[in-house]
Amino acid sequence: MAARRTAATTVTAAAGSGEDTRSLELDELMPWSVRPLRTGRSWVSGPDPAALRARWERLAAAEGAEQERLFRPSRSRTPHTPVAALPGRSTTGDSAAAGTGRFAREPGACPDPVRIAHGPFDEQWLLPDHRLIDAARPELWRVGDERQLFAVEHGYVPQAAAGPALSVTHLLPDGYSPAGRPGRIRPLYRRPDAIDPNLAPGLLDLLRTRLGPEDTAPESVLAWILAAALPSPSGCRVPLAADAEVWAAGVSLGRELTRVQLRGARGGERPRLPGGRRPYVRAALPARPNGIVYDAEAEALVIGDGRISPVPAGAWEFTVSGVRVLELWFDRRAAAAVGAVPEGEEADGLEAVGARGWTPEWTSELLELITVLALLDGLRPRQEALRARLERASLISRDELRAAGVLPVPASVRRPASVLGHQEEGPEGQFALL
Repeated sequence: MAARRTAATTVTAAAGSGEDTRSLELDELMPWSVRPLRTGRSWVSGPDPAALRARWERLAAAEGAEQERLFRPSRSRTPHTPVAALPGRSTTGDSAAAGTGRFAREPGACPDPVRIAHGPFDEQWLLPDHRLIDAARPELWRVGDERQLFAVEHGYVPQAAAGPALSVTHLLPDGYSPAGRPGRIRPLYRRPDAIDPNLAPGLLDLLRTRLGPEDTAPESVLAWILAAALPSPSGCRVPLAADAEVWAAGVSLGRELTRVQLRGARGGERPRLPGGRRPYVRAALPARPNGIVYDAEAEALVIGDGRISPVPAGAWEFTVSGVRVLELWFDRRAAAAVGAVPEGEEADGLEAVGARGWTPEWTSELLELITVLALLDGLRPRQEALRARLERASLISRDELRAAGVLPVPASVRRPASVLGHQEEGPEGQFALL
């Protein structure tokens, strides 16, 4: 494991140095990016959808100064702020959709919580009501559909242990970084229905000319980026192979990385470890766990009197931006199970509402997360082999991209595309044309 970290860290350092001329910035390949969501109040999201509903009901039932206190107003949002509906969340004909009028006057019914990617490998829930969220990034909601994929950068952390530079998800990502660094969100497509790839204009044509028509679809380019990207102080950097065999190997690896991270979405199979290596609950987890320990000799997670095994060391040690993924995932849910509030929040605020102990759903999600991380760790040797090949391989250079007119990228493709397919409900029920 230590040897792996050393090799990966050496390559990462090279990519982040000022002398790196063999790779491109991800920003040059996928030009349109969106900043992370900014909720403005932590109670609108969490790992338990039932808790979010309970928070909504308490807020909607409160009045006046008490509602104001519970809401936790910001410059962008108060209970008296009218806003446009989130794309796809119009109240028309749907009693469970979010409203656009002032919350204090007409909160309406609780909208169904939606699944989101809360940083890499942590699937949580969000109340999809624009009145509650400071910066929901409507442009992401507008292009999110059953064919969209999002690449999310993790943020660069110097001297951090080796870990992936970015991840991919089919869920709406909030761009959260485990290390507290903002991560840019890059949709694969600029419009719904997989129209208008978010790739530098002319890049696909150049790749097809250099590498052949196979494995050069937009999804293949994203797979390559996922397999080959390296973190650096200026953002993710991606070398582009000029050899068809190297490219095919990277795309194949990237497709496998994508399959594991999507967890069965988009028609794929849910990730599974081989028989005999699948994690099981050996002793029931406590209702209110207060800590997690890894027993390396037994390959087991010990959670109070509860026990899960086998858990490969690679899954336990899997880090993103220097933060252990399993430990962070558990800590969030252990806090939610007892209604613990973030530092600086009020003990009787909405963050504490809805605590009902450790849920069976969380146990199932934990088993799946262990599987995902173990499979990703198992793919690291292939990533290291790919990076070693790229050190020797011929690459598509920035000069070649300039000569082909791919670079520099036009400013227009760094902005959201115009989406005119439907009307969206504006503040106080008015309609806005986009």
